[in-house]
Amino acid sequence: MGEIILVRHGQANSAATDEESYDRLSDLGHQQSRWLGDYLSDRERPFDKVIAGSLRRHKETAAGIGYAAPQIDPRLNEMDYFNLGQALEDVHGVPFPGPDEFAAHVPQVMEAWHRAEIMGVETFASFEERVTGVLQEAAKPGARVLCVTSGGVIGMIIRHLLNLDPTRMAHVLLPILNSSLHRVHVTPQGPILAGFNAVPHLDRPDRAHAVTHY
Repeated sequence: MGEIILVRHGQANSAATDEESYDRLSDLGHQQSRWLGDYLSDRERPFDKVIAGSLRRHKETAAGIGYAAPQIDPRLNEMDYFNLGQALEDVHGVPFPGPDEFAAHVPQVMEAWHRAEIMGVETFASFEERVTGVLQEAAKPGARVLCVTSGGVIGMIIRHLLNLDPTRMAHVLLPILNSSLHRVHVTPQGPILAGFNAVPHLDRPDRAHAVTHY
């Protein structure tokens, strides 16, 4: 049986108001990545392939884990949420949320995007197609693959595995933690979800402050 481990990047610049300024790890994000690397080195068997998105936060997270030169695949890049949020405001008058308002905002974005009422740099269908393409290529019998990516990509993969509608997909991606692990087992019948949102490298009292969503 093969296995794919999906990793969300470490904490990025959570005070940002656009994608470019968001796309770098905070000091805590770098530390989360190093702690995750220590855990994987101690507890996991070696990976046959390590893949990361092309965004800066993906590369910095992979380097912190211990993979300074992963295979780069832009299909693991995050959805364009800042532009999607602006499009939702333009079309439906819903303002971009503050830090505590995403729980209501994300499902509205996913539903409107899925219905093709709004679009950022790509359609919902094209985002789904590129993300599931990576999953299909990584799902090789007997191979262990590490993918460093973002929460929206992980949410889309889980949507694909569990056949979720856009609102339920939003409910899955909302709680995804920085530097979290998500496991997909590759069985003869196809890939199945085997683990979600684990942060064993942060599971100790002196690291409670490092359990972050953004």
